[in-house]
Amino acid sequence: MRYSLPRALAAAAMAIADAAMADNGALPAVTVTATREQVPLSETPSSVGIIGRDAIELVRPAHPQQLLGQIPGVAIGVTNGEGHTTAIRQGFTTSPLYLFLEDGIPIRATGNFNHNALYELNLPSAGGVEVVRGIGSALYGSDAIGGIVNVLTRTPRESRGADLSLEAGSFGWGRLLGGLDSGRIGQSAVRADLNLTHTDGWRERTAYDRQSVNLRWDYERDNSTVIKTIFGATHIDQQTGANSPLPLDFYLNSPTVNLRSPAYRIVDALRLSSNIETDLGRGQLLSITPYFRDNRMELNGSFNFSCTNAGVCTGRIENTAVQSFGLMLKYRKNLDDALRTRVIAGLDLDTSPSSRSEDRIDLASTGSGAARNFTSYQVNGRIYDYKVNYQSVAPYTHLETSPSERLRVTAGLRLDLARYAIDNQLTGNAGGFFQLADTSRSFERLSPKLGLTYALGASAHMFASYNQGFRTPSENQLFRSGGTTAAAANAALNLRPILADQFELGLRGVAQGFSYELVAYLLNKRDDLLSQRDASNVVVQTNNGTTRHKGIELGLGKALTSQWRIDVAAAYADHRYVDWSGSGQSGAFNFSGNYVEASPRLLSNSRLTWIPAAGTLMQLEWVRIGSYFLEASNLQGKYGGHDLFNLRASQRIHARWTLFARVTNLADRRHADSASFGSGAALFSPGLPRAGYIGVEGRW
Repeated sequence: MRYSLPRALAAAAMAIADAAMADNGALPAVTVTATREQVPLSETPSSVGIIGRDAIELVRPAHPQQLLGQIPGVAIGVTNGEGHTTAIRQGFTTSPLYLFLEDGIPIRATGNFNHNALYELNLPSAGGVEVVRGIGSALYGSDAIGGIVNVLTRTPRESRGADLSLEAGSFGWGRLLGGLDSGRIGQSAVRADLNLTHTDGWRERTAYDRQSVNLRWDYERDNSTVIKTIFGATHIDQQTGANSPLPLDFYLNSPTVNLRSPAYRIVDALRLSSNIETDLGRGQLLSITPYFRDNRMELNGSFNFSCTNAGVCTGRIENTAVQSFGLMLKYRKNLDDALRTRVIAGLDLDTSPSSRSEDRIDLASTGSGAARNFTSYQVNGRIYDYKVNYQSVAPYTHLETSPSERLRVTAGLRLDLARYAIDNQLTGNAGGFFQLADTSRSFERLSPKLGLTYALGASAHMFASYNQGFRTPSENQLFRSGGTTAAAANAALNLRPILADQFELGLRGVAQGFSYELVAYLLNKRDDLLSQRDASNVVVQTNNGTTRHKGIELGLGKALTSQWRIDVAAAYADHRYVDWSGSGQSGAFNFSGNYVEASPRLLSNSRLTWIPAAGTLMQLEWVRIGSYFLEASNLQGKYGGHDLFNLRASQRIHARWTLFARVTNLADRRHADSASFGSGAALFSPGLPRAGYIGVEGRW
C-alpha cells in the first residue's frame, strides 16, 4: 500500500516553508532525548514534543492525561488514580510499546514493563517533559516503538528558596506539593520535592493515595567535571486495580457504580542514579551513569476477573518485585570542525533479578453477564512462583555530520544482547497450570536509524528519518502462558520480538508569528503478538500479526496580541490490521484490513490563553478524542468520541503568593475513559464528571 502526503497538505507545507524562509524568527528550543546529547531541535530528525516547567505549573496535572495531550499525536487514557494507557502512534493500549525515562534513564527494566509507569514519577514537580513520537530503539533499545516519554528533573537554583502548594477539590481531592532549594553551597546545590496526594474517588471504592519524594544534587567538581545525582521514591495505594467498565445502562444512569470493587493496587518504586560527565578537552566528553532501581507491586487486577459458563468466577493476586543494577557509558568526540562532525559511542549494561508469585482467588458475585457485580474473594492456592534474572549488554554508536551549511545528517546503530533465566519454584501442573522447568531464553537485535535535517532559512527546517525498532517479550509473556499443557508453555517460551519500521517526514519553524510543526509518518509492525487457540483449545500467543499505522501530526502556536495566545496540537491517523487471522473461542477469525480497536483517528488539544495583566492568567482548553471501534471485528459498534473543556486560572495576590483554580470537564459531559466489548455487550469506563479545584502557592 502506498502512503504519501495528500496534495493539499503538501501544498500547505510548501506555503508554510516559503513564508518561514522570509521570516526573521529563530528556533531556540533544544532537546536531550533524541540523541542523548543536548542539541538544537532544528538539527533533530525526530518528532520531539517539549513541555516546559511553565506549562506544568499552569496545568498542575492531577494525571498525566492533563499535560501530555498538549503534544501533537499524544493521548493518555485514565484507568484509576494516576493509572493510564498510552496512545502515541498506536491506539490506546497497555502493551509494552513505550519507554518511560527519568533524565534519560529507563524507570523500569526491559521485560518488566508497566503501562502505568508514569505514576511512579512525580510529574507535577518535574522540570519538563520531552516526548519522542515513534521509534527510538537505535539509542534506547527494546520497547521504544510507539514513543519515548522522558520526564526531566528540576535543576537546583543558585539561590536558596522554597515553594509550597496546597490545593483541595471535588470528591475528596487534596494535594500538597513542596520544594526546597539549598542554593549554591560551595560547589554543590540541592533540590528536594515532596508530593502528598489523596482522593476519595468519584466512583465507589476508587480512593487513591500517593507519597513521593525526589532529591537532586548537582556537584561541580571542577571546571571539567559535573556530577548529577538523583533519588526518587514513590508509594501508591489505590482501590480498584484498573478501570471498572460498565454496560451501557449503568454507564449512562449509574456511572458511580463499581462492579469490580475487590480490586486494588499497591506500588513502591525507588530510583537512584549518578551521572558523571567529564570534559576531556579537544572536543571529547565522557559520561558514566550507574543506577539502581527497586520496583514492587501487589495487584488484584480487575481485568483478571472472569467467570465460566457455570458461574465459577476467579481472578489472581500478583506480587512482583524487580531490582536493577545498571551502568550507562557514553563517549562523544568532535571529529571535524568544518563539517561539524561528531560521533557518540556508548554501552548500556543492565542486570535485573525479579520475582513473581500469583495466587488464585475465588470471587463471590451477584448478577450475570456484563452486569455481574463482584463483591468479595478468597485466596485459593498458588499458581505461579518463580524468579527471573534479566541481563543485557547493548553497545551503540551515533554519528552526525554536515555535508553543507544547511544539511545535517545523522546515523545510528545499536546491538542489543539480552538473556532471561527462570528459576521456577513450582513443578508439574502445580496450581492447575503447566510449570516450565528452569530454563533460559536469549535475544539479539541490531537496530539502525538514519535521518537528515535541512535548513530552509533562519527559522524553518525540514527533516526526514528512517528507524527500525523492536520489543522483546516480557518475562510474564515468556514464562507464564496460562496454559495447562507443555505445548502451550513452550509456545510462549518461543515467542520472538515484535519488529517495526518507521518512515517520517517533517517541517518545523516560525512564520508570521506562528510556530509550527507538521509531520507525516508510516509505522509498520510485524511479528506482532496475536492470541489464538491451540489444538487443545488453550489460548496461546503467536508472532503472526502485522499492523500498519500512518498519520499526520500538526502543532501550531501564535501570540494573537500581547494578551491572547492560541495553541493547537492535532493528529489524524489510520491504524489497521494488515495480517491478523487465526482461531479463537468462536472459531476461525480474519480481521485483516480492519481498524485496530480503541484507536481514534482524530486527536486534538486546543488552548486559548489570556493574560490581561501581569500576574493574572486564564486558559480555556478543548480536548477532542475521536470515535473508535470497540473490538477487532469492527462489527460491535463504535465509541462516538468526546469533546471536553477545561478551564484554568491563576492570580498573583502578593509578591510571594498566588491563588489558582481549575475546572475539568467544564460542560459536565458524560464520556468514557475507555470503551470495549465483552461478555456480549458494549462496555464503558466512565470518565470524571465536572470537578473543581482551588489552591494557593507560596514562593520564598
